[in-house]
Amino acid sequence: MLKPAVRAAVESTSIAHLATVLPDGSPHSIPLWVSTLDDKIIFLTGPNSQKAHNLRRDPRVALSLAPVDNPYEPIIIRGRVVNWIDGDKGWSLVDEIAMKYIGQPYSRDLARVIGVIEVDHQTVGI
Repeated sequence: MLKPAVRAAVESTSIAHLATVLPDGSPHSIPLWVSTLDDKIIFLTGPNSQKAHNLRRDPRVALSLAPVDNPYEPIIIRGRVVNWIDGDKGWSLVDEIAMKYIGQPYSRDLARVIGVIEVDHQTVGI
């Protein structure tokens, strides 16, 4: 179950930073939009992006957010991608996330999928 402060931060317009593992073992970190789906965290990405390739090979992630209302109390999450959602359901979730961040549906110019993170560890503050 997501802690209330974690859920609030993920459901806000805070930008998250997702860390994955590159093929050579080095870290790859990228800012992205996030939301929740039940007690999981979701994000959108291109199906052929570096992070998607990394996560299909090694599903472990670290995610950090600085909450909009209190950026000095960071949210730190570790977990793993347990599912990918595409097709109509994927686009529905992509549009929900886009509406939160930019107030309109996501452009259909680029292919997008939803990654689903099962949370193993969550920390609020340092």
